[in-house]
Order: sequence, then C-alpha cells, then structure tokens
Amino acid sequence: MLDHVSYIVSPKDAEACAGFYSILGFSRVEPPDALKQRAIWLRLGDTSIHLVFRDSDGVDVVRSLPGAGHVAYVIEQYEMVVGALESAGQKVDHRTEYWGKPRCLVADPAGNSIELMAAPPAP
Repeated sequence: MLDHVSYIVSPKDAEACAGFYSILGFSRVEPPDALKQRAIWLRLGDTSIHLVFRDSDGVDVVRSLPGAGHVAYVIEQYEMVVGALESAGQKVDHRTEYWGKPRCLVADPAGNSIELMAAPPAP
C-alpha cells in the first residue's frame, strides 16, 4: 500500500500545487505541528501527498522530463478531471492507451510529472 508521496516544492509554488491537487480530489489535512511551517499535506482516500518546502528558491528549478520519475493516479471521473485541468490552463499530454483506457501526463505547478489513468492496468 502506498502511504504517501513527497514532492519538494518552492514555498512560492506550494499554494498553486495544493490547488492543482484539489482539482484531482485531494483535500488538505493537518500535518504534525513540527511540519506546519514547512509542508502542506493532502489526502484522497488512502493516498497522501506531502508538499515539502525547499529551504531556498534557487535561481533555476530543474523541471522533470515528461514521464520521468512520476507518480500515477487512477482518477474515477477521468474525463471531467482532465477537462478541469485543461480549463485551468494545464498542458495535458494524452498518451497511448495500453489497456484500453485513457491516460495522460501532466505537470503540477512545481514541474512534478504526474500520470493520470482512467483505470488501473488490467490484471
């Protein structure tokens, strides 16, 4: 079982990232007191995302190559969510349907690569 995924984000990108994940259905949860000043925690069902603030906003943030080192989420209302992301101005890279269901790659505002799937891979 996946407990959580942590992404290192710029403090200036943290709220935009939290908004991005709220479109996917994640809600904020309170992190432990010791982490409140340096992280935003989000949860959807049994899956959590921790947006951990980088100590410093360096001059240049290296962005991931599309699909390199990503996390994949099965989205129940896939078409609606993808439409909402596109309406919000997110670039959506529709990918080959390996198991007969749509999937795509998107990047959150901090550049983390995310795969969205309409269904999990067939057994």
